[in-house]
Amino acid sequence: MSDNIYTPPKVWTWDKANGGAFANINRPVAGATHDKTLPIGKHPFQLYSLATPNGVKVTVMLEELLELGFVDAEYDAWLINIGEGDQFGSGFVEINPNSKIPALLDHSAQPPQRLFESGSMLLYLAEKFGALLPEDAAGRTETLNWLFWQMASTPMLGGGFGHFYAYAPEKYEYPIDRYAMEVKRQLDVLDKQLAHNRYIAGDTYTIADIAIWPWYGALVNNLVYEAAEFLDAQSYIHVLRWAAEVAKRPAVQRGRMVNKVTGEPHKQLRERHHASDFELRTEDKTNPGGGA
Repeated sequence: MSDNIYTPPKVWTWDKANGGAFANINRPVAGATHDKTLPIGKHPFQLYSLATPNGVKVTVMLEELLELGFVDAEYDAWLINIGEGDQFGSGFVEINPNSKIPALLDHSAQPPQRLFESGSMLLYLAEKFGALLPEDAAGRTETLNWLFWQMASTPMLGGGFGHFYAYAPEKYEYPIDRYAMEVKRQLDVLDKQLAHNRYIAGDTYTIADIAIWPWYGALVNNLVYEAAEFLDAQSYIHVLRWAAEVAKRPAVQRGRMVNKVTGEPHKQLRERHHASDFELRTEDKTNPGGGA
């Protein structure tokens, strides 16, 4: 047991020195910190995001819809740099009062429909275009079961395990053990489901896969937190099989590039305004030798 035992005060107060990697942007109040109007492109959907797992869900969804031939799913994707506090600009907060990426505006609706929370966006887009969500009651319900499973479970992975394992200013055994246990339980839930199903909700690729893959598929492939070995990801053979299959989809590969500012330059597309951007405007072409 640690000799440094913390006794909570009667009333908590904010200490700006705490917070680890995100101390400069974390705060206990909501609302805008500065005035900033968001740009608007020419397409029906305007996405303001960053290529975190939650952001990737929506870019993959839009790219999947375009892959299916839904031309009205065309979109502009604008970069929101959360490390610099772009999510606290007044224009962004008008769309998402929770100041989290992604945020989406559907200008095909009048007045334009705002959307925040990635799960809400996936469901909205699936219903709007009649795609990637089964029409039969049983299939739809099973898909939504897993969509909401992801939304409820992932805070334990991201805000729990990911924070203490990768971002906290110091490593503490208790929270890492606590959240590692829960994340491994979640991986086991997925592994057992995928042992008898090609995709998360059955034999058909749906928004459940789009929601879960950027988190758990990326986790077992060491694309987030670099914790695959620590979590013994290789033991979840059915998750690995599913993750590899989803990763091969062209729309997934494109969606992962959008609003990406880290990693290999040729896999980054800071903004996306046209399908040709993937060939013509990736970072290695716009900024040779540089990247983001």
